Amino acid sequence: MLKQIVVHGRVQGVGFRMTAKQLADTHNIKGQVKNKEDGTVEILASGEEQEMDTFIEKIKNGPSPAARVKYTDITDLNGKENFNGFKIIG
Repeated sequence: MLKQIVVHGRVQGVGFRMTAKQLADTHNIKGQVKNKEDGTVEILASGEEQEMDTFIEKIKNGPSPAARVKYTDITDLNGKENFNGFKIIG
């Protein structure tokens, strides 16, 4: 299961990417997270369905205390990425 998650709200400069990485590591999610120029955060995530569902719910709730998630755009992607762990990009 491979998904693109674009997180909108106050999600840059608040520790969001680091907390997303910690959540991913906890839930055995592989992929990457990066800040986008438009102020959103993009996550590419691969993992088992149950773990992904839990990861996404926690992301939607704003994983870091200062983050304020307004909404998320989630897209199912075809194929399977061969990520080695979960990385913070940029």
